[in-house]
Amino acid sequence: HLFNLKFSAKELQRNSKKCDKEEKAEKAKVKKAIQKGNVEVARIHAENAIRQKNQSVNFLRMSARIDAVASRVQTAVTMNKISGLMDKFEHQFETLDVQTAQMEDSMSSTTTLTTP
Repeated sequence: HLFNLKFSAKELQRNSKKCDKEEKAEKAKVKKAIQKGNVEVARIHAENAIRQKNQSVNFLRMSARIDAVASRVQTAVTMNKISGLMDKFEHQFETLDVQTAQMEDSMSSTTTLTTP
């Protein structure tokens, strides 16, 4: 799931860059149309450039949101792993405490039996 989120974010970033390139191309067409005195065609290309710019921003915004979700998922997975390790560590320490207590009891009973 995490891979799919990251992949989607990258794809949206690529789409954003593609829209940026298309916006620049439309701006160049606007410039050419204005130089030729063709105002109506320039207006159409300007509208296309604006639409491409808005689409680029929307793609980038969605990419950022998905990236944020992916980061939260990664953090949750990491915290879950750390929690599991801490539980295991705590269990091992409890086992060690029990073993240490048994050894101390055995040693003290042995020393009391052998003490004259």
